Parts: sequence; structure tokens; C-alpha cells
Amino acid sequence: MENMIYILYICMFVPLLLSLPLIHKTSRRIMVFLLIGISAALFISEINGLMLRLLGYNTPYVTTTVTPVTEEIIKAIPVLIYAFVVSDDLKKLVASSFAVGIGFALFENTYILVTSVDAVSIEWAIVRGFSTALMHGICTATVGYGMSFVKKHKKLFYCGTFALLMIAIIYHGIFNMLVQADSWLKYLGFVLPLTTYIPVVYELINSVRNKKKEVQPES
Repeated sequence: MENMIYILYICMFVPLLLSLPLIHKTSRRIMVFLLIGISAALFISEINGLMLRLLGYNTPYVTTTVTPVTEEIIKAIPVLIYAFVVSDDLKKLVASSFAVGIGFALFENTYILVTSVDAVSIEWAIVRGFSTALMHGICTATVGYGMSFVKKHKKLFYCGTFALLMIAIIYHGIFNMLVQADSWLKYLGFVLPLTTYIPVVYELINSVRNKKKEVQPES
């Protein structure tokens, strides 16, 4: 169907949008960034489609050199705006930026599922969920994490922002190259996001626990 991507966007976006007034303030912020990620995926699909046509439908080249750049820049824009206009709080930025990446991946995965239903499988879903979707969240969260420091040091604005984008783009590009490999390297690509995510989450949980212990009064 010609307009499937727009039909899918409306079906996903509108119900979530209408739920915003009923959600708690903190959860509402996460939902807003999730919606921004979904919208970013729709927007970038037009740009990536154009680039694919201009480059002669060379999919491996586009997905390893073009889409990491376009996607990470578009996903980072709302994070940068939030950091400089609303808040540079580390926890808020990491959670919000991760939500942008997950929203982006949610729409991307759903669109692929709907348009290629005969080609997908349980294995495909596991890889897309634990690998590709997580990669998008990690890349955007990296920008959010770094912006909490860049915002406090104005001299780092240009070089710091550029460096954060480069980290996200390079990570994204390496992931795409690995998962498209015809050798065992693709399995390395599949586990790359998890090997990044698990240690970071473990460290964050320990950090929160240690802070709680410090706050507790001595008996």
C-alpha cells in the first residue's frame, strides 16, 4: 500500500498523544519524547529514501555511511533543544534521549514488520528488539548523557556537541556494518548493544543504591 507508512504513523501517534493528559508528569515527559522519536522515524524515512534513490539503490553503502549520519543528527536535535532550553539534569536527559531512540526504533520495526510480514520471524523480532532497537536508544542516550556536561561548560558547546554526534554516528555505523557482514561478525553486531547496555545499567543502579545509602541517617 502506497501510504502505509503514514497510516501506521497515525495509528501509533494519535492514541499515544491522546493519552498524554492522563499520564503523570514524569511519565508524560518520557511519552512526549517517545512520540518525538516516532515522528523522527517518519521524517528520516523520507530523507533516507531520497538518498537511496540518489545513490542508485546501493543499500549496503547507504546503511553504513549515510543513514547513521542522518538518523543520529535528527534524533539528537530534540535532545539538544531540551538540554539548552528546558533542563540539563543528567537523569532527565538520559531517560528522555533514550525514549527518543526507542520511539524511533519502535516505528521503524513496526513499519518493517507490516511491509515485510512474509519475511519476518521470531528470530528477526528478537534481533530487532534486543539489538537494533537498543542500538538506537544507546546512541541517542549517549548524546543526552554528554549534553548534561557540555551544557555546564559553554566553551565545549561546539566541539563537545560535535564529538557526541560523532560517537553516536560511528557506533551506529559500526553496528550496521557488523550486522550486514556475511561472516561470524554479524553475531558480534547482534550482541554489541547488549554488551554496552548491561554494564551501563548495572553501574547506574549501583550509583543510585550508593546515593540512597549516603542519604540514610545513621541509627
